[in-house]
Amino acid sequence: MSLSIIFMGTPEFSVPTLRSLVDAGHRIRAVYTQPPRPGGRRGLDLQKSPVHQAAELLGLPVFTPVNFKDPEERHRFRELDADVAVVVAYGLLLPEAILTGTRFGCYNGHASLLPRWRGAAPIQRAIMAGDKKTGMMVMKMDKGLDTGPVALAREVEIGDTMTAGELHDRLMLVGAKAMVEAMNKLEHDELPLTEQPAEGVLYAAKIDKGETRIDFRQPAADVHNHIRGLSSFPGAWFEAEVAGRPERIKVLGSEVAEGDGPAGRVLADDLVIACGTGAVRLTKLQKAGGKPLAAADFLRGTPIAPGTMLGTGPA
Repeated sequence: MSLSIIFMGTPEFSVPTLRSLVDAGHRIRAVYTQPPRPGGRRGLDLQKSPVHQAAELLGLPVFTPVNFKDPEERHRFRELDADVAVVVAYGLLLPEAILTGTRFGCYNGHASLLPRWRGAAPIQRAIMAGDKKTGMMVMKMDKGLDTGPVALAREVEIGDTMTAGELHDRLMLVGAKAMVEAMNKLEHDELPLTEQPAEGVLYAAKIDKGETRIDFRQPAADVHNHIRGLSSFPGAWFEAEVAGRPERIKVLGSEVAEGDGPAGRVLADDLVIACGTGAVRLTKLQKAGGKPLAAADFLRGTPIAPGTMLGTGPA
């Protein structure tokens, strides 16, 4: 026995779930992913999504609709006659016709402990808020934004120095295992559904470029969480004068350190920076167009002397 599944996902985060469902013996009727986007060095080449590439390697049919407004797209979805749709970071809103277009509906793998961090950026927001734990949840989708009943949850601890990139990689594997377990339970009519509590709702808004600049006027713990919550993408940054001109420098690693001084001042030659209260040590940095480097290696090519004042953030 196995389920017939329509898989819907786009980024690398979704790929382990697709592969795990195939390995578990479920029948993938089709894979839906977002259309190829311009890419390459000049942005002239159309690049297929990671899910699209994985599906082709697995020999699965792939559909890439821009949306589901076209009645023919909705009809095609229903004609696949699947038991269930599995959705992991697909990136498109699903109308009622899709949510109800399979026998058991649509089940979403979401990277938070709902109802905390509903929305687009739950991994980054959890770290930026200083959360000590998060997780993967399998929920049955409804019309709301991550509001459906929860079928299965798996908690993951967030270490004090864990970055969003590291948590992403951990959760995508936890999520793949959780979804296989949920689909096996669904197949045997053993998958419970629990309504989300009304209290504790938080929304994880998409990361805006305007919030990526480091504000050293904040407490050191908040600065550290901001840096690791945006690492490795899009990356938090500060501005400093290098060779007589201002340059934007991305910070991909940090730790809370001892120190005191005006916010933004470099306190030591190992890049300890004063914050609103306390200090942070910058441990991994990247110049525009350069490679990520450990702080010691970075400083050999880009000296930033103690006493230097770094930009503190928006006025």
